[in-house]
Amino acid sequence: MSTLWSKGTQATDLVEDFTVGNDRILDMRLARYDVQGSMAHIRMLESIGLLTAGELETLTAGLEQILSEIEAGTFVLEDDVEDIHSQVELLLTRRLGDIGKKIHSGRSRNDQVLVDVKLFLKDETLRLREEVLSLFDTLQSLSEKHKDTLLPGYTHGQVAMPSSFGLWFGAYAEALADDMYMLRGAYHVTDQNPLGSAAGYGSSFPLDRQMTTDLLGFGSLDYNVVAAQLSRGKSERAVASAMGAIALTLNKFAADCCMYMSPNYGFIRFPDELTTGSSIMPHKKNPDVWEIMRGKCNMIMSVENEISMLCSNMPHGYHREFQLLKDILFPALELMHKCLMMADYMLQHIIIKEGILDAPIYDYLFTVEEVNRRTLDGMPFRDAYKSVGIEVNEGKFRYQGAEGKTNGQLSPSDLRHTSLGSLGNLCNDRIAEKMQKASEF
Repeated sequence: MSTLWSKGTQATDLVEDFTVGNDRILDMRLARYDVQGSMAHIRMLESIGLLTAGELETLTAGLEQILSEIEAGTFVLEDDVEDIHSQVELLLTRRLGDIGKKIHSGRSRNDQVLVDVKLFLKDETLRLREEVLSLFDTLQSLSEKHKDTLLPGYTHGQVAMPSSFGLWFGAYAEALADDMYMLRGAYHVTDQNPLGSAAGYGSSFPLDRQMTTDLLGFGSLDYNVVAAQLSRGKSERAVASAMGAIALTLNKFAADCCMYMSPNYGFIRFPDELTTGSSIMPHKKNPDVWEIMRGKCNMIMSVENEISMLCSNMPHGYHREFQLLKDILFPALELMHKCLMMADYMLQHIIIKEGILDAPIYDYLFTVEEVNRRTLDGMPFRDAYKSVGIEVNEGKFRYQGAEGKTNGQLSPSDLRHTSLGSLGNLCNDRIAEKMQKASEF
């Protein structure tokens, strides 16, 4: 296998297979970022006199050709080439001659990999931002559309107090706003340029690190060259933490949907083509999408811990274990994208049941409303609570504020919930403002 670091000896196939693992496959996701980093690097090398203007022009044209091959899907990582960085340099040398060997002056594979990964993670977090925003908009739209449809709220799995579909959808929208703050934080942790830190101790070349920072669109630098290498694993963990927050939100929503689709609840349903059946029970309509999403989100939430464990117990500087970060994070990113897309797609087809509260099981859903009504009429709260409790125990309780409507005909306007964020005052406009602020990376 062709390696940049070869000194004339060759590793056995067994060693190569064990140490390289899936790295070559995962590296293909970094191909265009490797070329982008190299293009910025050679422009900087020319500015400090390590390349001539003619060499810069030749190398840039060669890199642009490779980039076009990557975008066209014709670029391949050859079987005997170790990684994407080796492949790019090999192609340049093969096509341009010895000038291709000059591209690596002033850098190491350590800072080269860091640049590639950080550019990749920046794009991935921006992609996640757009997917979260799309799901947020869908949830807010559903919250407004169904804000007048009451829904029983549960605590401890027991019938508790009135909620609404507007409140339910809106809650998960606002939860995504919190998650977006974490995603924004991950973006800023990642948005720092390590190029020029070389193997972790800098270079005696007069590198212009601010120039490459500007050319690559980084917001700042990893200034200290040792700190740049310490960021290996930290950027990945920050992104994993943000994904874990999003996954937790989706996990709980998926669990709600599984429960609400059950005939024991029957609050929501989906078209038959979005559910699955049973091999022996012809009546079944299983929430497989939501169950798989719930499971995949559990997997995503474990990623931060995997990264933490992988990166522990190592002194500063580069260690080969860092290569395994891609095995952990890259598949999780794909799972996250798919879960966000699928949640949005399913919600485009959700069907809400009307008149849910007419079921006898919800006769006591409004006990708190009645306690509060009596309190507002002048009865001490504890006396109101006790009197309603006695009526419930004796089977005499009837909600007195319905004005002739059945429970299933009530809407939030029939209740006295007017405080910020409650049934009658969802504050979706303020939640949208919160999300707008959170998503400004």
